Amino acid sequence: MQARKKYVLLGLCACCWLVLFYWGGGVQLRLLRLLTRHRGEVVRPWPNWTDRAFMPRYAHLDELQTDPGTAESAHQRRQAWSTIYKDSRCRMETCFDFSRCRRRGREGFRVYIYPSEKNERVSESYRKILTSIGESRYFTSDPREACLFVLGIDTLDRDQLSGQFVPNVDERIRGYPLWNDGRNHLIFNLYSGTWPNYTEDLGFNVGQAILAKASLNTEHFRPGFDVSIPLFSKDHPQKGGERGWLVRNATPPRRKYLLMFKGKRYLTGIGSDTRNALHHIHNGKDIVSLTTCRHGKDWEKHKDARCDHDNLEYERFDYQELLHNSTFCLVPRGRRLGSFRFLESLQAACIPVLLSNGWELPFSDVIQWNQAVIEGDERLLLQVPSTARAVGNERVLALRQRTQMLWEAYFSSVDKIVLTTLEIIKDRVFSHISRNKYMWNSLPGGLLVLPEYSTHLAHFPFYYLGLGVSPGQEFTAVIHAVSPLVSQSQPIMKLLQVVSKSKYCSQIIILWNSEKPPPSRSKWPPMPVPLTVTDGRRKTTSRFLPHVAIETEAVLSLDEDTVLLTSEVNFAFLVWRTFPDRIVGYPPRSHFWDPLKRAWGYTSKWTNDYSIVLTGAAFYHRYYHYLFSHYLPQSLRTLVDRTSNCEDILMNFLVSAVTHLPPIKVAQRKQYKEMPVPQVGSHSLSFGAKSIPWANPEHFNQRQECINTFANWFGYMPLVHSQFRLDPVLFKDQVSVLRKKYKDLERA
Repeated sequence: MQARKKYVLLGLCACCWLVLFYWGGGVQLRLLRLLTRHRGEVVRPWPNWTDRAFMPRYAHLDELQTDPGTAESAHQRRQAWSTIYKDSRCRMETCFDFSRCRRRGREGFRVYIYPSEKNERVSESYRKILTSIGESRYFTSDPREACLFVLGIDTLDRDQLSGQFVPNVDERIRGYPLWNDGRNHLIFNLYSGTWPNYTEDLGFNVGQAILAKASLNTEHFRPGFDVSIPLFSKDHPQKGGERGWLVRNATPPRRKYLLMFKGKRYLTGIGSDTRNALHHIHNGKDIVSLTTCRHGKDWEKHKDARCDHDNLEYERFDYQELLHNSTFCLVPRGRRLGSFRFLESLQAACIPVLLSNGWELPFSDVIQWNQAVIEGDERLLLQVPSTARAVGNERVLALRQRTQMLWEAYFSSVDKIVLTTLEIIKDRVFSHISRNKYMWNSLPGGLLVLPEYSTHLAHFPFYYLGLGVSPGQEFTAVIHAVSPLVSQSQPIMKLLQVVSKSKYCSQIIILWNSEKPPPSRSKWPPMPVPLTVTDGRRKTTSRFLPHVAIETEAVLSLDEDTVLLTSEVNFAFLVWRTFPDRIVGYPPRSHFWDPLKRAWGYTSKWTNDYSIVLTGAAFYHRYYHYLFSHYLPQSLRTLVDRTSNCEDILMNFLVSAVTHLPPIKVAQRKQYKEMPVPQVGSHSLSFGAKSIPWANPEHFNQRQECINTFANWFGYMPLVHSQFRLDPVLFKDQVSVLRKKYKDLERA
C-alpha cells in the first residue's frame, strides 16, 4: 500500500513538471520563434565566450578623442603605421651598422650631412639643426668617414597642408647611393600627419633610419633606437639660450597661482576633448585655465555657446605674467601629443602637469622625468587640482630646481637639443663607454661629462660633494716654459725650488715651448720630487693637453716667471680641495659690457670685482684639460695658438660654463702693479718678477676680441662676477706671527 502511494506521488509530480514546462517555457520559446521568423531574423544560440567577436570591446583613447564622423579607428591607424614604417621592430642590433663607427674607436663617430640641392627649400628650424651638426666636433665632410648620415632635405614639417612641406621625398632619398634603406641615417621631424587625424605619417618610408621626432607616441616609439625630441618653435635660439627663471632657491617655493593654462581650444577633431574640458577647473583665483576658440580662418562658423565668454576671459590675463607667478603649468596635448608649453614651462620653473596620454617624453632614454614633471591623465582632469595641492613644499622646490637643470643642460637652444640627440646615439653605439643615468640627471648634465675620460663618478670634480668624496691630497705642477735656459739664476729655477718644497707636491712637469731644444736633466737643479720635461710643440694650448704624466687630480698651472712662496702654494691648494670644481688662484681679471660698442670688454684694473683668475698661477682639476682638448672646437684652440694669447680666458669660460660659478681668488703675499713696457713679443700670462705687457694696446685688443669670440661660440656670457676672496686665518690681524700658520704671506 505504501509503495503504491509513493509511485502515485512521483507520477503526479512528473505530470505537473511537464505541464509547467509546456505552458511556461515551451509556449514562450515557440512564441519567440514565431516572432523572430515574422521579423525575418535568425535566432542564434548563446555565444561562445572564447569567441573574440562576442567579447565586450573597450574603445581606444584615440577613438574617444576623435570626431566619429571623420576619424580613423585605432586599428586603421596601426595598419597605416605598419605600412609606412615597415621596420617598426628596428633596434640598434638589427638595423644599424656598427662597423662604420668603430674604425677609429669613439673618434669614429662622425656625422655627414647630404649637400642641399640648388634652390632647396629649408626652414629656419632645420637650418639651425644642420648648423648645429656642422659646427659640432662630430661633423665630417667626407661620407667615407661617416658613422651617421643626416638628410639635406627638410623633413621637419610633414603636414601636407603646410607651406614648409617638401614633396617627393621618397623618390629623392631612394636616389641617394648611401641610403641603404635608411640604415645609419638620422631623420629629424617636428610635425607629422595632417587634418583631421594627424597620424604619425611622414609621407615617405623611413626604412631603417633612426627617427628624432617630436610628439612621438609610445605605441610607435622604438625603444633604444628612436629619439624623442621636444617640439620647439622657429624662434628657439641657435646657441646658449636664456637662463631659467628660478632665482636661487626661490623661497617660498609656491607662487601666487597654483595652476595655470592659457591657449587654444579646439572645437572638433583630435585633441578637442581634452582642451574643451579645461574650463571645468578654472576658478579665477588660484587656478587659471583659459582657452580661446579665436584661431584659424573659420573659427566663427564653428564657435559654440561658450566661445564669446571664453574669449573675454582669455584677454583678462597676461600669459607671461601667469608663467612667472604659477607653481604648476598645465601642458595638455594639442592636435599632436607635444606642445610648445612644455619648454616654456621648463624655462619658467613652472612645474609641467602633463595631460597627453601616450606621449613619449623628450630624451626619455636618459632623463628621469618623474623628478621634474607630474604626469596626469586626460580622462581624470578633475583630479588635477587636488593632486597639485597635495604636493608638499619640499617636493615643489625639488621639482622646480630640476626643471632648471634640465632646461639649461638640454633644452635652452637648438644646439643642445641636437647635441643631446647625437650623444644619446653615440652612447648606444659605444655602450661599453657611456654615461649612466646619474650623469644625465645631475649637474652639469651629460653634454659636459665625457665618458672617454672616465665612466666613474668619483673621477669628476662636480660629483665629489654628492658622493661624499674628497679630492686627493697631492698636486702636479705644470710649468709653461718659453724662454731658453741660459742661467741658473732665471726665475724658473727659483720657482722649481719653491714648488718642490711643498709637502703636497707629487711631481713637476715642465712644458717646453721654447724654440731651442730643452736642456739635459743635469742642467736642472736636484729636487725631492720627480721632474719631467715634455715637448709643448710650441703651441699655447699645449699647456692644457690631457698629459698622461699627470696622475693627480689637482693641477697647479704656472708660468715660468711666476713668483710665489711655498706657503702661498700650500694655502691655495687647501682652498682648492674645498672647491675642487673651480679655478683657484691669484691674479684676477674681469670682463664688462660696453654699451657704446655693444661688445664685451676686458680689464685688469684693481677693483673689488673679478670674473677671471689667470692660469699663470692657479689650481684646477685635471678633467678640465680633457674637456678643453675634446669639448671645445678646434677653431677656438687654433685662435689661441695663432695669437699666443687668451688660453687662460678660454679656460675660465669653460670652467664657468660647467659650474655656473666664478673662480676663487686667494690671498697673495704682495700686489704687483702691471707696468706698460715697450716690447710686445712676450706672451707670458704671469705676474711677478719681470714686467709684462698687459697695458700694451695690441695685447688688450686681442684679449677683448677673444672674449667676444668665445662668448659668441658659447651663445652667452658664462663668466660670473665675484667679490669673494679667501685669506688665511689671522692673515692681517695685529697679533704675534707665532700664532699665524702662514706668516710668510705678510712679509714684503
